[in-house]
Amino acid sequence: MNGRALLMWDEAVTRYDFGSSHPMDPVRLALTMGLVRAYGLDRQLDVVAAPPAGDSTLRLVHRQDYVDAVRAASADPRAADASYGLGTMDDPAFAGMHEASALIAGQSVAAAEAVWAGEAAHAVNFAGGLHHAMPGGAAGFCVYNDAALAIARLLELGVERVAYVDVDVHHGDGVQAAFWEDPRVLTISLHEHPRQLFPGTGWPEETGADGPGEGSAVNVALPAGTGDEGWLRAFHAVVPELIADFRPQVLVTQHGADTHFEDPLAHLAVSLDAQRAVQEACHSLAHEYVPGAKWVALGGGGYAVVDVVPRSWTHLVGIAGHAPVAPESLIPSSWRDEVFARTRELGPLRMTDGRGVSWRGWEAGYDPADRVDQAVLATRRAVFPLRGLLA
Repeated sequence: MNGRALLMWDEAVTRYDFGSSHPMDPVRLALTMGLVRAYGLDRQLDVVAAPPAGDSTLRLVHRQDYVDAVRAASADPRAADASYGLGTMDDPAFAGMHEASALIAGQSVAAAEAVWAGEAAHAVNFAGGLHHAMPGGAAGFCVYNDAALAIARLLELGVERVAYVDVDVHHGDGVQAAFWEDPRVLTISLHEHPRQLFPGTGWPEETGADGPGEGSAVNVALPAGTGDEGWLRAFHAVVPELIADFRPQVLVTQHGADTHFEDPLAHLAVSLDAQRAVQEACHSLAHEYVPGAKWVALGGGGYAVVDVVPRSWTHLVGIAGHAPVAPESLIPSSWRDEVFARTRELGPLRMTDGRGVSWRGWEAGYDPADRVDQAVLATRRAVFPLRGLLA
């Protein structure tokens, strides 16, 4: 096993651009890579650019007619077919859409291939994590579902157990749907409650298809306003026990930064420091329960594109590369100059929100009047017995 980590990066992923009025501004990717370089992390990991995913790879998850529709919209955005979710407010068509989307997917698929082959223990594609795209349609800013494609490729290569952990503020509906009937894939999503937020799915009762798939989907629907302590408590009350029981051969995680209290599109109140704590927890789970510590880490949502996303994903890169960035460290002035040059905004000064993170373990008991505890208990009661675990 090669102990080094891979960072998947091609500058052309910044061409995944829905336009100046869209919240998913590709500057978040450029600024993240700029901060990674400012800390010298590009010298701690092997930076690799993979080719775009071809049609045969895309068809592992997506229908060919949908791929054809994306390609047509890519060539002529005016021809976008809204029946495929293209040319909508969430997913406006743009020239080069297919090429940019396939390139992002290619990075995640190549990351999975490299980790499974033992070429690296860990691999990061922070441009990925586009978890809402469905087999036959775009959704929620996502054209091709690179996370599902990476998992499908692992299955094609013979992997028997893949665990997918999604901590984006939105439910990882596209990945869940792709493997709804497949017991080889355990999908776990922690997200804001579907009553309050797109896509309106991710209820605790969604546990996988009847039969072999039952118990393969896990959903923790957290109340709006959940902060660090509740978010971390929910994660640790559900995820480690399931991973320990499932014993995946590869761990794939999605680290949308939109749980942050500054994010403009959602209503959780999580700090950068708690996001970093969950990144560290995922890294530890890979080392503890996955043979060879095979871990593929992806980005996802995140719309506070200057203050939050670059710091959060730079922490992720550092953790994956076994070169973690100290939260209290001063951010290099060269990067803050880059922020101002690109956005005319002032960048943050440190790699922390100044929050000390802690949580109360589930084993200490729960409070039936606490809304976070109610959410955790609903999930445990729905899915744990299906897996032979105590709720």
